[in-house]
Amino acid sequence: MQAIVQDRYGPAPEDVLRLRNTDRPTVGDDDVLVRVHAASVDRGTWHIMAGLPYPIRLAGFGLRRPKYASPGRSLAGTVAAVGADVRGFAPGDEVFGMSTSTFAGYAVVRPDKLALKPPGLSFDQAAAVPISGSTALQAVRDHGRVQAGQRVLVIGASGGVGTFAVQIAKAAGAVVTGVARTAKVDAVRALGADHVVDYTREDITDQQERYDVILDVGGNRPLSVLRRALVARGRLVIVGGETDGRWLGGSDRQVRAAVLSRFVGQHLGTFVASENAGDLVALRELIDAGAVTSAVDRVYPLAETAAAIRHLLDGRAIGKIVIHVAPGSA
Repeated sequence: MQAIVQDRYGPAPEDVLRLRNTDRPTVGDDDVLVRVHAASVDRGTWHIMAGLPYPIRLAGFGLRRPKYASPGRSLAGTVAAVGADVRGFAPGDEVFGMSTSTFAGYAVVRPDKLALKPPGLSFDQAAAVPISGSTALQAVRDHGRVQAGQRVLVIGASGGVGTFAVQIAKAAGAVVTGVARTAKVDAVRALGADHVVDYTREDITDQQERYDVILDVGGNRPLSVLRRALVARGRLVIVGGETDGRWLGGSDRQVRAAVLSRFVGQHLGTFVASENAGDLVALRELIDAGAVTSAVDRVYPLAETAAAIRHLLDGRAIGKIVIHVAPGSA
């Protein structure tokens, strides 16, 4: 099969990613072998590829060199084979989920990170959902605890996670304000945001509105600024916000938020998203109901995976960037 591979860490995708012919992976008794039709790129793709910040290497991705063949994590495709102990999936099933080394013709996936693909989405659209959609769902539902009628601010509303967060919060009945740059304002509004703040022209604290929940998916605004935009008993969920630091990479703000939360009325926190089939099923139900869809910015062929990651780093994308792997599966 054809696959994107890397044998060393590096921040520039053009320097470390290569297209090669490799052996097809073998399926174990507890695994599902998926013919990958499409995969997707997110900020975590870059972190895994670059090995930065350094703690990501301690999280199981390899200390000195990458543990996995490629940094791909999300996929959509067709089940090619199932292990002897696998139940619930059969060859030919159209699926989406999370795995490792998904920038390839085939990938081995654990059943507890896989679900049947929403029939209304193409493979390219479905591949955009697993990592970013699950992160947004957990931010809105589990950590933001968004309820109908609440005022929710999504910072970074035009990004991969942000586009899903806007839609999921709206599906929960919230009044949603998105924050984005000028060129992306109309796209965020089209996702269903009730209001959009153009951060190049105004700040979130310039608004009269105070929010019950703030989902900070992008940017590095100080905690003091975010707290001023939050009601007295509001909830701040930091999902993103990065720096170039090789050791902390911006996570020091999350740590400070967790400490400060102990001494103030507002709940300030962050989380590490979990990968599970239950959330994929919940997302599929929202998609099937027409409440959520994939905002795909651009689709690249497998051979141009490095260019896709470069496009992500440039910051111009609206929504998700997808890697089209198998011919004729869009």
